Amino acid sequence: MQHSILLVEDDADIGEMVRDQLEREGYRVIRAHDGEEAERLLKEAEAPFDLILLDLMLPKRSGLDLLQWIRRDSVVPVLLLSAKDSDLDKALGLGFGADDYIAKPFSMIELVARVKAALRRAKQYSAPDEQAAGPAVLRLMDLVIDPDNFTVIKDGRTIRLTAKEFQILKLFASHPNRVYTKEQIYQLVWNDHYYGDDNVINVHMRRLRKKIEDNPSQPRYIKTLWGIGYKAGGSQP
Repeated sequence: MQHSILLVEDDADIGEMVRDQLEREGYRVIRAHDGEEAERLLKEAEAPFDLILLDLMLPKRSGLDLLQWIRRDSVVPVLLLSAKDSDLDKALGLGFGADDYIAKPFSMIELVARVKAALRRAKQYSAPDEQAAGPAVLRLMDLVIDPDNFTVIKDGRTIRLTAKEFQILKLFASHPNRVYTKEQIYQLVWNDHYYGDDNVINVHMRRLRKKIEDNPSQPRYIKTLWGIGYKAGGSQP
């Protein structure tokens, strides 16, 4: 099946270069030149896109604003493209729900690798884990986690998580007595090598806690072991 990608990039040269490379890789690429055009294409699409490549600096509507709009209703993988490479920009993008971040200038080899990794992770997230042993429904204290339907229930209320957030929570619920370092979490959830970028893990963990915890500053479900990593709340020491 041919994957469809929405490329939102206002720079004509970069947009053409990225589109041509991805089309050579076998992807179907639809180009938007600004945030408003991207929103229109997303609304009018007959089928959902498999991935969105989104520039942060866009005319008419910013990339961050568009990302927040996308995340209200969709968990489609979003890979940010931007010349901004500060920790603040990364944190903002990841905090608003982006899955990954690549700074300009980037090589086509790196971009294609990131695209393939994001699509691979999305496929793993959406496909039922037929080989998984254990109960169909996982529980972490009073959270009910259904891996087949990708739902999390707390006090009768459904909590909407992104793919990464769900995978992180599922990881701890599946192994409640295990302590995970940030490197292990990144390798297991992102399925990629860890290069010591704590910001990615920190932002996703903070966003997950904001959704599941009564008091995110005093987490119960996933506890921090300072200098070591994280473990499930209520698990044995």
